[in-house]
Amino acid sequence: MKTIAPYGSWDSPITPDLLVSDAIRLGSIAVDGDVIYWVEARPQENGRQVIVRHNQNGRNEDVLPQEYSARTLAHEYGGRAIAARDGVIYFSNLSDQRVYRMNPGEAPFAISPEPPTERSIRYADFVVTSDGAYLVSVRERHLESEVVNDLVLLSTDGQFRERVLASGCDFYMSPELSSDNTRLVWTCWNHPQMPWDGTQLCEATLNEKFEVLNQRVVAGSVDESISQPKFSADGTLLFISDRSGWWNIYSEVNGVQRCLYSMEAEFAQPAWNFGFSSYFPLGDGTIVCTWSQRGYGKVGRITTDGRLEEIANQWTVIGLLMGTPSGFVMTCASPLSPGELVRYDWATSEFESLRVTRPITIDGAHFSVPEVIEFPTENGRTAHAFFYPPHNQVFEAPEGELPPLLVLSHGGPTANTTAVLDYEIQFWTSRGIGVVDVNYGGSTGYGRAYRERLRGNWGIVDLDDCVNAALFLAQEGKADPKRLLIAGGSAGGYTTLCALTFRDVFAAGASHFGVSDLTALAKDTHKFESRYLDSLVGPWPAMNHVYEERSPINHTDLLKTPIILFQGLEDVIVPPAQSELMVQALKQRGIAHAYVTYEGEQHGFRQAKNIIDAAESELSFYGQILGFTPTGLTKQVQISYGE
Repeated sequence: MKTIAPYGSWDSPITPDLLVSDAIRLGSIAVDGDVIYWVEARPQENGRQVIVRHNQNGRNEDVLPQEYSARTLAHEYGGRAIAARDGVIYFSNLSDQRVYRMNPGEAPFAISPEPPTERSIRYADFVVTSDGAYLVSVRERHLESEVVNDLVLLSTDGQFRERVLASGCDFYMSPELSSDNTRLVWTCWNHPQMPWDGTQLCEATLNEKFEVLNQRVVAGSVDESISQPKFSADGTLLFISDRSGWWNIYSEVNGVQRCLYSMEAEFAQPAWNFGFSSYFPLGDGTIVCTWSQRGYGKVGRITTDGRLEEIANQWTVIGLLMGTPSGFVMTCASPLSPGELVRYDWATSEFESLRVTRPITIDGAHFSVPEVIEFPTENGRTAHAFFYPPHNQVFEAPEGELPPLLVLSHGGPTANTTAVLDYEIQFWTSRGIGVVDVNYGGSTGYGRAYRERLRGNWGIVDLDDCVNAALFLAQEGKADPKRLLIAGGSAGGYTTLCALTFRDVFAAGASHFGVSDLTALAKDTHKFESRYLDSLVGPWPAMNHVYEERSPINHTDLLKTPIILFQGLEDVIVPPAQSELMVQALKQRGIAHAYVTYEGEQHGFRQAKNIIDAAESELSFYGQILGFTPTGLTKQVQISYGE
């Protein structure tokens, strides 16, 4: 017999501490023969990013000294910050953003020049030449009046010699060298495009001194997104393009480009970070690749005769994929298993787990399994989401009670959510609060046309889809229409604030480092996203009236819904002023609210104590607003009203 208790008050085995206990985040991967390196972010070490090596003896070992953290701040979001060849490791160090070389058994030493000011020169997306003498890298220089990106060649002997290989574009990404070091390819783009809008694929020929002899544009335009150029063993140039409306894999031979396998599926993801890899060629011409359809990922290979063969596995989301001499490694997850790094062996056709992001100490019977839902939204369209019903092995609600529902609006907004075991979602469902994780129009994973629904419509399409997801589930009898909640971070925080300002649907919400003033965001953000709003809203300042119309801060007279706001005080993507403006308006209106800030946090919280505090504060806030008493909390957030 289950214990009868109101939704929201169930005792849960997923405690706030469990959100970070023994938890890590997997980052960049580097392969050096059969030796595999990766970066893992550890909340318990204040978010330090550690390089770990899996040796041929089957053991994992930390290889980065305690005083270093392998993370680049290029584009602010970072990404690939390590490389390895012949036992030598190269990495970007967080504290000074210099590139370091670490020989076996030795301390790291800097091979990039000391920046004129703190963190003013940043490096990412490393490629080591076959002789180990040079490192090709994206470089980002923060000068007094501007930020300049280019592609450079670094000497790996520590003599600080740098040579510019490509310059003149606003952004560079994904450099790759042919095996004989005579050809270099990369992608680049200019404002106002983002990498998922339009990029160019460029190729240069190099001499024996790694000097550029000539250069050509291979493919791409302002309306075609190119990513992940690579060379096959015979020198064939490979790349991913969305020219068909979907990110598929292409080759170029003798100037002729063709799609290797045409499919309404995504073989890539939006390039928010450096170094994403979703395919690689084998020596026989076969392409090993990952792809996703309707939110679910698969892995397989495209054969030389044009067939796509799936490699069976239990995971539903596949992330990074890189080849090894004997197989491949990939990051993956599923609704019932956490993220992990696994290795596949061609000889045995078996997967081996190398690292899990957290040990499973909870009976899987406690987990809410997501349902894929498609629901009607504006203009006769359909939108997508994952619905997690409330679930607990021990508790059930009184007969006739409908559960609260938390709508999650993902960041980006050109990103997506996936169906994986997320303790932060299970934190809610195990307490009796349903969750719907929305892939609103504009999300990736459903083709370019779906992605472009948000063009010029940020604050409209995303808002409509999140509202309609909640209303759909309420109409289906799966949620209490009077206890609908909404939360999101960054761009998802903006959608949340829009929902709480412009609609009268939700009972409360939570904005995690969310945007309240689009004009302020257009004026004050980092280079990578400084023209992002051109496509999402319109050119600024020419269309400033639209920015003002869609900014919640300009319509605080409509506010009447309780809000809790979370903010990292070192956030340069969405600065604290964005949240502070909203807090001041809430005070003036006398609306129930809480404002929680964290020293030392940037865009997204990485420190264990802060992750725990944010979860407890949000749950406590909802409980006080909706009238249920959460169990197992060590604190109750203080709600304010007026000045």
